[in-house]
Amino acid sequence: MGRLELGVEVRGGRSVASHQFHEGALRVLRPHYLDDSGQVCYVLVNPGGAYLGADLFVLDIEVQAGAGLLLTTQSATKIYRTPGSFAEQRMTLRLGAGARLELVPDQLIAYREASYRQNTYITVRPSSSLVMAEVVTPGWSPDGASFRYEELRLRNEIVVETDQDGGRLLALDNLLIRPPAGDVTGLGYMEGFSHLGSLVVVDARVNQALADELHALTADRNAHTGISLTRSLAGTTGLVLRSLSHSTEELNRLLGACTALLRNRWQGQQPLNLRKY
Repeated sequence: MGRLELGVEVRGGRSVASHQFHEGALRVLRPHYLDDSGQVCYVLVNPGGAYLGADLFVLDIEVQAGAGLLLTTQSATKIYRTPGSFAEQRMTLRLGAGARLELVPDQLIAYREASYRQNTYITVRPSSSLVMAEVVTPGWSPDGASFRYEELRLRNEIVVETDQDGGRLLALDNLLIRPPAGDVTGLGYMEGFSHLGSLVVVDARVNQALADELHALTADRNAHTGISLTRSLAGTTGLVLRSLSHSTEELNRLLGACTALLRNRWQGQQPLNLRKY
């Protein structure tokens, strides 16, 4: 079990923590600045090492107007056996006007007999910029077979707030992965692939030309990729990229290339270097 609250604001030309609170098995390490942009980087830590049955982890992240936050994890999120009840993570992300959030955790690994639900509720302003990247992989099983977990439910709800209204739904991204009973070779609707990568981008600069550029960037890689755009709402648009592969490393390279393009194009920043070993 664990709860984490983190607020970030601009102070003295840099983004700094305005509020921090943690209890249970969640906390963040001291802040880092990876370049001179003023964007702050925090590393999320779970000292317990894994999520177990009936575990509930609640995160509340606010990036205030004009601030920039890069949030990553110290290591992979591991979901072990969950007898009796699923493990769950509930995350709320709030972005102010001109705020920027990059959420780039290490991979999510679901082990044998694991059931997991991840619900993320996101509010942005029309001038906010959001980039979320995630890789889902099957964990090792004693008999050597993959896809021994029970199910994964990953839900992102994205709302755009303006001064004129309390918020309108931009996108509802609901992903269910439930391996067929007795199937140890793969997931049918994943076309025989074992690993899934996702990239979610919400920004006023998202358009069809960007989607085409990202598609071209991923076309020659050893993965199967598709991209879709949301409607435009209050001047901002969402983009969802899904990629299938047999390799965590390949998906990390693919998503890394996409985020590097966005960082360079929109912020003039170098690619992320989140080496943790």
